[in-house]
Amino acid sequence: MFGRNWALAERELLLWRHGLAEERQPDGGGIGHSDAERALTARGIRRTAAMAQQLHRLQLDCDLLLSSPLRRARQTAALGVAAGLASGLAIEPSLAPGHDPSPLLVGGRWSRLGLVGHEPDLGELAASLLGMPPGTIALRKAGAALIRLGAAGASLELLIGPRLLRLRRP
Repeated sequence: MFGRNWALAERELLLWRHGLAEERQPDGGGIGHSDAERALTARGIRRTAAMAQQLHRLQLDCDLLLSSPLRRARQTAALGVAAGLASGLAIEPSLAPGHDPSPLLVGGRWSRLGLVGHEPDLGELAASLLGMPPGTIALRKAGAALIRLGAAGASLELLIGPRLLRLRRP
């Protein structure tokens, strides 16, 4: 379980799952890319760009946007930067699948940190911060969660998936 060292000052954490990506290829198939090189599909780019624009419209811009080194996450973060969600991005190896991103929350000079990564890791981080059992929170592809971190603990402020964007017409 993650400690409460982050609770010294109120901050917000934007967790953003990568968008829809190319299908996984079986090992040894010789066709396609490795898992790390799977790119967003055309539909994934459209949905992810729409999500980035909506997050920016909701004024959820981040002081710092960190991305998993996997291609689909890097593309998602780049779409966020293009939409104005952050001024730039940095690659963070601890956001790769199977790693623990919780040390990223300790220290640093940010009031809202954006993490672009993968499931189940982001959902497990959210559940841990909120004191819930693993598997309680899951982010859909291109979905996002906003968690407020403070002295009183953590609270879930937003959990949204790209399907909700279809309800809102420009």
